[in-house]
Amino acid sequence: MLENLKKEVIRVAVHAQETGLCKHKSGNFSIRDKETNYVVVTPSAVDRTELTVDDMCVLDLDGNVVEIVNKNRKPSSETMMHLEIYKTRDDVFSVAHTHSKMATSFAVLAKPIPAIIYEVAGFGLKDGIVPVAPYGRPGTRELALSVVEPVKRSDMFLLEKHGVVAVGINIDDALLKVEYAEELAEIYFNALLINGGKEPDAFTPEELRGWKYPEKFQK
Repeated sequence: MLENLKKEVIRVAVHAQETGLCKHKSGNFSIRDKETNYVVVTPSAVDRTELTVDDMCVLDLDGNVVEIVNKNRKPSSETMMHLEIYKTRDDVFSVAHTHSKMATSFAVLAKPIPAIIYEVAGFGLKDGIVPVAPYGRPGTRELALSVVEPVKRSDMFLLEKHGVVAVGINIDDALLKVEYAEELAEIYFNALLINGGKEPDAFTPEELRGWKYPEKFQK
């Protein structure tokens, strides 16, 4: 069932682990099928480089297991978070959750990251920041509900004392956003360091919303 989506999730999960976005079997990734609304999600505590399609878990939006071929596997403990995101935003078809070092460092401090580079203009930062979801213990309903408001305000956000989440129209879109979140966090850290801890100037939400593809190249 949904074999192509399973392969897509595996591809991105392996890439995330190999590039250091998440390590030690951590992080989780999912895709929502547009026809059935079923969600394909990575299993809990499995090295991403060892994943097969039989390891992948398929659930409905209420969390009922539809298919797990390998009966030794179980859905990621944070699957409820993915499902809440899908139920909150019907335009989202993929979720990526990583533990990249620099962005997670700001998550530990519960510190939002301002939009200091224009490349994030297309990532739905309605308030001009990467917001922080309040702390919830991993795997709990509390964590799942904590992401509802941040995901309404941004396509990428931090989980307090935990990690990073990004959403997208497809799995590559979500992956790109968690990669940008890490790059933004690193640039922000460097700017603070160079500037003696003084906050750098950031783009306003109005400026971020004002960007349009150049008319000259639209034809």
